[in-house]
Amino acid sequence: MTTSATLRQFKLPDVGEGLTEGEILQWLVAVGDTVTVNQPLCEVETAKAAVELPSPYAGTVTELLFEAGTMVDVGTPIITIDTSGGSVPAAAAAPPDAAQDAEPAAGLIGGPAPGGRTSVLVGYGPRNTEARRRPRRAEAPAEPEPMATRADHPPLLITAPDAETKPVRHGGLEVGRQAEAHALRGDAAPADGAPHGRGRLRPLAKPPVRKYAKDLGVDLSALTGSGPGGVITRADVDAAASGSASDLALRGTVGTGSPSPAGGEQRIPIRGVRKHTAAAMVASAFTAPHVTEFLTIDVTRMMKLRARLAARPELAGMKISPLLFVAKALLLAARRHPMVNSSWDEAAQEIVVKDYVNLGIAAATPRGLVVPNVKDAGRMSLAELAGALAQLTETARAGKTAPEDMAGGTITITNVGVFGVDTGTPILNPGESAILAFGAIREMPWVHKGKIRPRQVTQLALSFDHRIIDGELGSRFLADIGALLSDPGSALAF
Repeated sequence: MTTSATLRQFKLPDVGEGLTEGEILQWLVAVGDTVTVNQPLCEVETAKAAVELPSPYAGTVTELLFEAGTMVDVGTPIITIDTSGGSVPAAAAAPPDAAQDAEPAAGLIGGPAPGGRTSVLVGYGPRNTEARRRPRRAEAPAEPEPMATRADHPPLLITAPDAETKPVRHGGLEVGRQAEAHALRGDAAPADGAPHGRGRLRPLAKPPVRKYAKDLGVDLSALTGSGPGGVITRADVDAAASGSASDLALRGTVGTGSPSPAGGEQRIPIRGVRKHTAAAMVASAFTAPHVTEFLTIDVTRMMKLRARLAARPELAGMKISPLLFVAKALLLAARRHPMVNSSWDEAAQEIVVKDYVNLGIAAATPRGLVVPNVKDAGRMSLAELAGALAQLTETARAGKTAPEDMAGGTITITNVGVFGVDTGTPILNPGESAILAFGAIREMPWVHKGKIRPRQVTQLALSFDHRIIDGELGSRFLADIGALLSDPGSALAF
């Protein structure tokens, strides 16, 4: 008895706040795979973050409608799933217009949620189903027919499964069975430059490294990885981009892998986080009248206190960094000058003063600049703040910062000192009234107790919105931060 296929198409949801498009970074399933409800289908990058989209249906994947690296408009179908329980080859799948677009149930992605909203990520809206692990197949299914789009475009990041090249999620890498065996033996992975087609292996690299290479225009298939088992690292990509690789001239390569002529150029599409950041910075720079003030301070006492605190048992294992002290000083100073922790409401013609501080920390990531924030940081102890900053930094560097972690910031710190930079004139994060740049700490000659001595010195730069913060308030706020860092004991008087 033949089972009729019941096809469902999953449309790209709005995974942020009013976003209109997203880029499919990689597929986590292939045609012929059996998927369960809430199983991740693909990783999508929007203007705010990279997220994994879970499946609203249980069934068999019959068609991937877009290649990895494609920009897709919100509301466009991206995958077709057969929910009838039978296995339908890709060639036998019905055309897109024949698929049924039934609305997912409440609590599932794409389904209704309280307040008239739509559930777009796991954990949003009501939960009336339980996620289950993907069942392990006893044997590899018969090789399905190629996708309809494969004749005109390169193969997908994850190819259809077969006995030799079935993708395996292994420590953040997508490797075939052969490459996994080589990695376990400690051998170099073979066929580094092999095409990505069926029966061949794609270059071994973690998703952030792939994105980094894409932004620089580096062809990973032409690189030899220096990591364990032949894994391509950021250092390998940097070496290729700078032209220091001994056997390759990859600067400005096109998709063919051939080097561009001397004095050539490369073009990098403006997408995702970088596109959003550029638009936000332009809007901020030409909307809020910026004023920047500078202060050079002696932080020798702060560095001595840092060493003492790092040795305390209750702070063992925590990162007691100079940034932690700067953050704490800013929070204490904001308590004395609440107007700096405010925003300008143009529509209502009001200044909105916040009684909470969502402290933003500017972070450089493989996808560009992001500013996640620590919620209600003003009510945290030093130990709690240290843990929150460490978690925020680790998540940002891994490229896993969620959109909600970047929303609602009230004031920001940008730590340019980690790059050896002394100071700068930072641009306000949109919706905020102040941003503090923290420069490198250097040993310099300094007049201390009437004598010139070597001291630990740094520079602070405060940019603020002159519509809200006048020169006196901005100066007092910056001076209070400087006083707290120069003499941490003065915090008792705040």
